[in-house]
Amino acid sequence: MITTLIADQLFDGSALHDNRPISIEDGKILCFDTIQGAKEVKLNGLLTAGFIDTQVNGGGGYLLNQDTNLHTLKAMTKAHGMYGTTGMLPTLITSDLSKLNETANVISSAIKQNLSGILGVHFEGPHISAPKKGIHNSEQIRPLTDQELDIYCRDDLGVKIVTLAPENVNCEIIKVLVCHNVHVCLGHSNADYLQTQAALNAGATGFTHLFNAMSGLASRAPNMVGAALLDEHSWCGIILDGHHVHPMSAKLAYKAKANRKMMLVTDAMSTIASEQTELHFDGHDISLHGDKLLSNTGQLAGSALNMITAINNAKDILSVPLSEALNMASLYPAEFLGIASARGQLSIGANADITLLSTNNSSFQVKKTWIGGNTIF
Repeated sequence: MITTLIADQLFDGSALHDNRPISIEDGKILCFDTIQGAKEVKLNGLLTAGFIDTQVNGGGGYLLNQDTNLHTLKAMTKAHGMYGTTGMLPTLITSDLSKLNETANVISSAIKQNLSGILGVHFEGPHISAPKKGIHNSEQIRPLTDQELDIYCRDDLGVKIVTLAPENVNCEIIKVLVCHNVHVCLGHSNADYLQTQAALNAGATGFTHLFNAMSGLASRAPNMVGAALLDEHSWCGIILDGHHVHPMSAKLAYKAKANRKMMLVTDAMSTIASEQTELHFDGHDISLHGDKLLSNTGQLAGSALNMITAINNAKDILSVPLSEALNMASLYPAEFLGIASARGQLSIGANADITLLSTNNSSFQVKKTWIGGNTIF
């Protein structure tokens, strides 16, 4: 059955249109027109492509590291769908080999079952730098061995990201990962500029939560942040919650990466769309303080950020138009992951992953979310 949605406005990834119909059939975008006999649905608000989050640790009261199963993935999809996310990479924080294997098998099952919203997996560590570990478990930080390489090189995991520290993983291994369709991101690293540049030359294409847990820009040492801002070809994820990155640092980064290479991520923990205010993770007692998560050590511990809030913050902090903020949450991550023909923009033949936003005030809210043409929120 063909369904035609007609909202006040539609943003397709390039332009904003008034009262432009969008017709959906079998989970795909059929055309931008009305079709005789189709079911017409009139909507108040703005239709835009669903958001894509490349770094999601949990949601709905569940954390992937602690409850590694399909139920957790479904809970995460439902939780983040409330805030417009239609595609995510569930993210495993530094863990032992058995947990990596367990996660890979769960993700493989999700991909085989076409579980809504699950695009693949992000392994954040364990091949990172101890001085920049954040709340990652120092006892599990280790070199990348053949056993882990076999996991990352599996071809049944959907889209794959591995975050690593280039001072601890040599360029030949990075090349192998890239040859097996792994998007290598650099982060949780104390690498200097040359080490970072060597990893980029070997095929790394992203930076995990820019500024956070990486060697900073200094007058005589550009380090990882400097390399990230100078490189024209790599993407940077950024946590715009007002806590992880100072607004002026975020503005500086955006000016350097304003070539479709800055993307919003949440780094969200289990508290999203739940009543949970406290959790325990790898020896850390973590609690929610307003809109941020803090460990008992005083460290930021992931985030309590959702994607629509990140978009509103991008508008306010970076002073970008709504179209750019939306693309930072949809089209740009899709381009980074190499899936922009199917997701991240509203185009004929693309998945009908769509979000309806309120347009009543300057702070946008999610009213409805579809994945593959099916309502999830």
